[in-house]
Amino acid sequence: MKITDLRTTLLTGPCTNDPFLSEARRLRSAAFIEVITDGPQVGIGETYAGYFCPETVPAIVEFFKPILIGQTVDDIPELWRRMYHCGNFWCRVGLGTIVLNGIEAALWDLKGKQLDQPVHALLGNTPFDRLPCYATGGPSNYPKDKLARKIDHYFSLGFRGAKVGAGSFDPATGWNLPSTPAGAADLEADKLAFLRAQVGPDAMLMLDAHMGNSQGMRWTVEVATAVAQALEPFNLFFLEEPLHYTDPWGYAELSRSTTVPIAGGECLTAQFEWRVFVEQDSFDIGQPDASFTGGLGEFMAVSRMMAAHGRKIATHAWGAGGSLMQNVHAGFAAPNTCILEIPPDYAGLHADIIDGGLRIEDGHVLPPDRPGLGIVLTDEIKQRYPFQPGSGEFNSVPGKILST
Repeated sequence: MKITDLRTTLLTGPCTNDPFLSEARRLRSAAFIEVITDGPQVGIGETYAGYFCPETVPAIVEFFKPILIGQTVDDIPELWRRMYHCGNFWCRVGLGTIVLNGIEAALWDLKGKQLDQPVHALLGNTPFDRLPCYATGGPSNYPKDKLARKIDHYFSLGFRGAKVGAGSFDPATGWNLPSTPAGAADLEADKLAFLRAQVGPDAMLMLDAHMGNSQGMRWTVEVATAVAQALEPFNLFFLEEPLHYTDPWGYAELSRSTTVPIAGGECLTAQFEWRVFVEQDSFDIGQPDASFTGGLGEFMAVSRMMAAHGRKIATHAWGAGGSLMQNVHAGFAAPNTCILEIPPDYAGLHADIIDGGLRIEDGHVLPPDRPGLGIVLTDEIKQRYPFQPGSGEFNSVPGKILST
């Protein structure tokens, strides 16, 4: 069975059914790549670039397409190497690698379908019969009675862990993210004390500072250290992204300064970029994304690098349904995975794409058992969620303000 074509599909739909996260983000875009063959099977993959800059994806897919035409999926790592080398001057890290991720995922999906095997079984023998998961909840919706309802909502869906953002968000007053050590530490310690009392001592709680995405409200190492140390009494599973990704050395200093596990890496692409952070011991828990890091093979390489330093990984998964399932499969294949990120109460670009392939019981994800990635992309789905130009998410700056 040989590859005859590559096809890119851009979609736009409701970001989530989560009423709390919807206060901050109503729409999401997504980019799917289909690998067409001369047989009945089609491979489907997603690139997380589709959430941010979907309009850029089709041209990059077209650039790589001639490398795959006429090939089989017998040796996916070799096909990846050819594409990566062809884009040597612009694809070592960044957008080229992120789009390549979606193509490579589609190749793995196709191979799994051909062999009647789930992708995680092709990547490695999973050591897990289940993995814990948490609900990723976006901002900390205030006032506190709303925050309590938010966390109760996630636990009512069967989760035993949840992550909320640093600072606070109230539609009436906007964002509040203190930037002084004392101010930030006081707000976050007060919040975690409240949440811990709400969910009890055994629930998994995580805090996401979103500092890879912030322009005017970035924490310094001093601020991040004050926050982390203030959170030590609350048994935090991890503190995510407390610093910007231009500072691996600051991350390393922070990790040495607190007992709270420091997590990060969702913005990093390819082994080359990850290696700078891994060799500094910047993260206690790495967060590769199997729709962004560069491919499922690159995800596994990052996992091995982290394991060699005695570190764990926790999947990052905030793309649509293909992205989520790519991360679930890669998470089960990597022996040092400690937890999976799951968007709770998700909408159609998850539910319709996954088509029942994600199984969660008692706060744990079970290994996928469907061939390939366990995702679908029908003509009906494409028609249901037509792409809206400009629906990608970006960081607002003067002249370009996000309104969706």
